[in-house]
Amino acid sequence: MSKVPAQNRPRSFFPELSEFFEGFPSWASMRPAFGSHIIRVEDETKEGGYEVRAEIPGVDPDKDIDITVSDGVLTIKAERSEKKESNGRSEFSYGSFIRSVTLPAGADEDAIKASYDKGILTVSVPVAEAVPAAAKRVAVESAK
Repeated sequence: MSKVPAQNRPRSFFPELSEFFEGFPSWASMRPAFGSHIIRVEDETKEGGYEVRAEIPGVDPDKDIDITVSDGVLTIKAERSEKKESNGRSEFSYGSFIRSVTLPAGADEDAIKASYDKGILTVSVPVAEAVPAAAKRVAVESAK
């Protein structure tokens, strides 16, 4: 009875690295996409306020956009569906988008306003002057 020698294939660094990333979602599923278009989101801190702008063309803001705020996090959700018919054929395209941003300290969650004009969603958040907290010293106890 002859033994077949075990094959010792050298393992390169790259397969192990790819195995490490197998448990993570693909980059394509992580990007905020709307159909085949990437949604551009900008945020800016202005004097007395914080503003978030998102390019979301082709939606009905009353039906397709949902904005919520909870525990200092602003979340924008949008969904678009489109149906095209020509020559007896119909084509559907749809997509959804969700983006969350952490509001700055002093944000007035009750006074947030949103507007939609020419495909641009603008969310304005009034921000009061944040008073920096005084530094506190914490005593360290040694184990005995």
